[in-house]
Amino acid sequence: MRILMIGAGGVGDAAARIACERDFFELFVVADYDLARAERTVAAARERRPFESRFVAAQVDASSAEAVAALARQHQATHVFNAVDPRFVMPIFDGAKAAGAGYLDMAMSLSRPHPEKPYEQTGVKLGDEQFAQAEQWEADGQLALVGIGVEPGLSDVFARYAADHLFSHITELGTRDGANLAVFDEHGKEIFAPGFSIWTVIEECLNPPVIHEKGKGWYTVEPFAEPEIFEFPEGIGPVECVHVEHEEVLLMPRWVEADKVTFKYGLGETMINILRVLHELGLHRTDQVNVKGVEVSPRDVVAACLPDPATIGPRMQGKTCAGLWVTGTGKDGRPRRTYLYHVVDNADSMRDYGSQCVVWQTALNPIVALELLATGVWSGAGVKGPEAFDAVPFLDLLAAPKPEGYGSPWGMEDR
Repeated sequence: MRILMIGAGGVGDAAARIACERDFFELFVVADYDLARAERTVAAARERRPFESRFVAAQVDASSAEAVAALARQHQATHVFNAVDPRFVMPIFDGAKAAGAGYLDMAMSLSRPHPEKPYEQTGVKLGDEQFAQAEQWEADGQLALVGIGVEPGLSDVFARYAADHLFSHITELGTRDGANLAVFDEHGKEIFAPGFSIWTVIEECLNPPVIHEKGKGWYTVEPFAEPEIFEFPEGIGPVECVHVEHEEVLLMPRWVEADKVTFKYGLGETMINILRVLHELGLHRTDQVNVKGVEVSPRDVVAACLPDPATIGPRMQGKTCAGLWVTGTGKDGRPRRTYLYHVVDNADSMRDYGSQCVVWQTALNPIVALELLATGVWSGAGVKGPEAFDAVPFLDLLAAPKPEGYGSPWGMEDR
């Protein structure tokens, strides 16, 4: 396997640090618009393993499918791994296809709200542009594995596992994400600093959230609708979660039978208030506005004013939890309520990888998936989500102690 990873931000940097411990690939190209950033990621990966020579840095314009395809051909990449924000999904997706390479991403093509009824009906849904090309990918014999981060990604693997091994009937597949993370400045004062790209957070949280129900299909509700208190494991505790637009709701119903599919995110009161203010002021917008003769995107300005998520790890404390709340009827015919989850402590990911926990947890899962593809345990063609594949090999490899596996156990609670 020869991997071309586009993006050397927080997630891409963590992915390279994780991948360098594994032997399933022969080349790992780290490409970024900023060559120096790609070179720093390559240097960090090489330092983690004696005589490591499989990593090389490259420069690429991720907005150009032609540039992505040319770089993939240059390095004879068998797989293109998209580790940049979802604005660049389609050019990277198209570039991989043009080069005849497989494709993986952690966020899917962007949605566009319904023009007349944004909080009732879907418009262009997350991933629609990619799924429109599914037959072409299948005809080419290539696989685009979409939504293989942690959420979406591991949560979708949990859905497949629950359907195959735990439940005879699923009432709801409810992704629930929460944390007790805090970031502090140099004086020890807690500050606002999201653990993930604020550009992506704004996109997810201010778009109309999508819900799927059997017999009704996909529909939308108001942002931050139906708040609930969810109890997260391993000391995180109760967190208020609200509806947010997310890929799981667009992926799970395609391969897993469930009466209802939802995604709720533990944003917290501060984040919700900030997002509402950004929306009221128009600072969530991505179109360019003129500021003293300079054309800028308001959302890009917001992102530039906040700390880079890749740099806040040393000042972050707490744990993050990604998981799936499943209700329905167990294999024994009795009612069942189960939370499948994965928790990462920031202290652990910083100590072992020098990566803060949110980006590390996201980066881990595509590397596990790449290994399963390299070994032929997972295979296929077309545009598919993680729930289209057998969950057991993934979960076993994720949890198995090193060096056989990745040494990152997942958990399960019946409630």
